[in-house]
Amino acid sequence: MTALRIVIALVVIAALAAVPRFGSDVLVQFGINALLLAVLAQGWNIIGGYAGYASFGNSVFYGLGSYGVAIAMVQWELPFAAGLVFGVALAVVFAFLLGLPVLRLKGHYFAIATLALAQVMIAIVSNIELAGQNIGLVLPPLNNDPLFYELALGLLVLTTLTIFWLTRSRFGFGLIAIRENEEGAAVMGVNTTLYKVLAFALSGIFSALAGGIHAYWITFLDPESAFDISLNVKMIIMAVFGGPGTILGPVVGAFTLSAVSEVLSSEVTSVAGLFFGIVVVAAVVLMPRGLADVVRRFRKSGWRYFIENIRANRI
Repeated sequence: MTALRIVIALVVIAALAAVPRFGSDVLVQFGINALLLAVLAQGWNIIGGYAGYASFGNSVFYGLGSYGVAIAMVQWELPFAAGLVFGVALAVVFAFLLGLPVLRLKGHYFAIATLALAQVMIAIVSNIELAGQNIGLVLPPLNNDPLFYELALGLLVLTTLTIFWLTRSRFGFGLIAIRENEEGAAVMGVNTTLYKVLAFALSGIFSALAGGIHAYWITFLDPESAFDISLNVKMIIMAVFGGPGTILGPVVGAFTLSAVSEVLSSEVTSVAGLFFGIVVVAAVVLMPRGLADVVRRFRKSGWRYFIENIRANRI
């Protein structure tokens, strides 16, 4: 069974890798967006799905990665790779400096604290001359969508392999223990503070890399777009829709919702804006554990699966 899954995964990766060669320019551009959103959903999955901390601060990591690339390339005239490294360094430093105090909070207190981080970063960056202040920065153009597609696909594969490693590592088991019962995990010898901060930093690394790739692709950056809180909402919805705490759930959720949103935005623009809100309600009520849980349990329970979830949510 494991060998079959590996074969299927390789076939899917090969099919995705062939898109720039056989697909249209529009499909490639859609693919870049979908792949980067999948990376963000997988990054959030580490802290939200496995550690159980619903972070609204991953958009800050995304913004730091974006500005790392922009500052390095525009202000210091360094290559793109150096900008990615700088963006990741900013994200890791941010994760450790603010992760230690913020991750001591729990539940809605943690969510509110991380939600405020994006607004704080917008205010800070808007007053930094090196970052272009409110005007933003314009990166040197590189009209090579296939390259950005390959970078996004490679990053998604790396992120998913990291999630796969989590499911089989001591570190991953520690995060799951924290999600299920943090006090019990501490009693069993898990250094909960260290594990949470490391998960926060690891999540930040992938978000920063996605932000750096996106910044170079669109060639323009300003504080509002870099630290857009709605992006954080999207990555959470995609991870929850697909199945938080699973290996492929966030990827499936990101691809599915990106495709449906793209269709709605092109056919019925007014509906597209409401789509993600409807998904939140439907996902929480009908399948609170995501598509991965539906696939796993629907064969046994059938339609009773959804009825049980509705009753559990007292609808």
